[in-house]
Amino acid sequence: MRVSDITIEKIITQAGLVNESKLIDLKNEAENSAQPLQDVVLHQRLASDDTLTKMIGDYIGVPFVQIDPKDISEELLLKIPEHIARQYNAVLFAASEDGVLSLAMDDPDDVQALSFIQKEIGYNVKVFLATKANILDCLENYRGDVSKEIDETIAIQQNDQADAQTVTEEEFSENSPIAQTVNLLLEYAIKSSASDIHIEPREGFVQIRYRIDGVLREVNKLPQHVLGALVSRVKILANLKIDERRVPQDGRFKITVSGKQYALRVSTLPIADGEKVVMRILDESNQSVELEQLGYWGKSLLDIKEAMQQPNGMILVTGPTGSGKSTSLFSILTELNTPDVNISTIEDPVEYKITGVNQVQTNVKAGMTFASGLRALLRQDPNIIMVGEIRDSETANLGVQAALTGHLVFSTLHTNNAATCLPRLLDMEIEPFLIASTVKAVVGQRLVRRLCNFCKQQYTPDDGEVKSVGELFGLSAERSFSYIHELETRAASEQIGGDAPMSTTETSLTHLWKASPEGCEECNHLGFKGRLGIYEVLSISTAIQRQITANATSNEIQSEAISEGMTTMQIDGLVKALRGVTTIADVLRVTREQ
Repeated sequence: MRVSDITIEKIITQAGLVNESKLIDLKNEAENSAQPLQDVVLHQRLASDDTLTKMIGDYIGVPFVQIDPKDISEELLLKIPEHIARQYNAVLFAASEDGVLSLAMDDPDDVQALSFIQKEIGYNVKVFLATKANILDCLENYRGDVSKEIDETIAIQQNDQADAQTVTEEEFSENSPIAQTVNLLLEYAIKSSASDIHIEPREGFVQIRYRIDGVLREVNKLPQHVLGALVSRVKILANLKIDERRVPQDGRFKITVSGKQYALRVSTLPIADGEKVVMRILDESNQSVELEQLGYWGKSLLDIKEAMQQPNGMILVTGPTGSGKSTSLFSILTELNTPDVNISTIEDPVEYKITGVNQVQTNVKAGMTFASGLRALLRQDPNIIMVGEIRDSETANLGVQAALTGHLVFSTLHTNNAATCLPRLLDMEIEPFLIASTVKAVVGQRLVRRLCNFCKQQYTPDDGEVKSVGELFGLSAERSFSYIHELETRAASEQIGGDAPMSTTETSLTHLWKASPEGCEECNHLGFKGRLGIYEVLSISTAIQRQITANATSNEIQSEAISEGMTTMQIDGLVKALRGVTTIADVLRVTREQ
């Protein structure tokens, strides 16, 4: 709901969200950026959209409601025609026994809209206020089952015997079955919370797979003859060359689904059976989340927070592709993003847009590499610099020099864990004493699947499984279950796993958690919903500095860090598995190579 700046000022002041000086700062920012005060409050995360909307509802005397789209019956939904519901952002979500209909709107003060809707459904209506995002989610119920729509659209094409290599303009025009198929595949991927879409030609068919929570799943098979038109349609959207099928191409485009904007990074690759297309989905409306929500806790959280407060130095995030490094950096930079610092980044590509941060996209063809971009950034009077990835010794040297000359530098490296990052810098011909004096902390991370809170199952392990867990996670006499119990107790105090009961005692395991084999509607019958990180934060102490200058191995550095209290990724994952957030099998899946 759009509210005047004067009203928002009253609401946030009465709620105690701001003092007088903070209010002046907010009003100045709103004026300078030509934004409503309401948007500035949300951007600065003084209140969430739900919280602010509830405050507005209390102020104007309209009750706030948060609706679960699954709770809306089809009969109730269809009382308002879809085009009217979408035009006025309104949805019927409940009906009482005495016939009173509950109507949610994102702007209950729109008298014209309310009057028009009442003519459709009658005047026995109680109006509620809901966020626009919540209502848009509910309006998607009009669409029904997207996967069924895909099957119906594909069925239209089954009898079409067109040559796979002959593609006419009609086949990938806006209203063609191919265009509808692509739109539905994108929409279904987004509704399934997929991170990637794979369109893969096979002998006799086209395989469609989505990567959901880090695991590829087949969702559909298309007839072989639609491949040419399908790939051409994607190329048109991504502004690629349609007639070039012999070399890889890269592009991107944007779509809007349920009021949210998504960027899709497109990559094509010629393979034996045709052209393969992979699309990475990036939610551009995503707000950054705090480090605690990503899965940081305990000593790891304290160490990364301390490193972030340093006036200069280098903080490195390590892990394989798709381990959440960009998300961690996005959250860190958002937290450090205040009006009194200049933050500049050089990225390939710019995945997350951060208001107030100067983000530069690399362009190798134009000579804009990480090294040349970093060199240019240093002339832009930055306080904080983020380099998307250190790939060569030139970029590494420039990053170290920037850290030495008073800048706080963030970057990523592809190494297995935090400790192996330091010898990797030695391989890039960085002097040991420079590594020791500039690197403040190294984060190693992976992503594990999050157990569905609605259907996860608790069970009691047998003696063999308890012994196996001890061996797999290195719980020797010196590192016994009492150590894990102590960590779990701290994790529980920091609300990791919420109110789940303790899984350990001083001497053993009492129970473990697993995914439900059949799942539930909430997790789309997968047993898992979403992902979270498991982390190790290696803080560079004086003892570790001495080891670096003495060219110590990564194993020696790791051992020293553990003796100083570092929680390794595997142990962090074990604690989260004990708290019912993930499973031991999933932790081992992403960390076993160590």
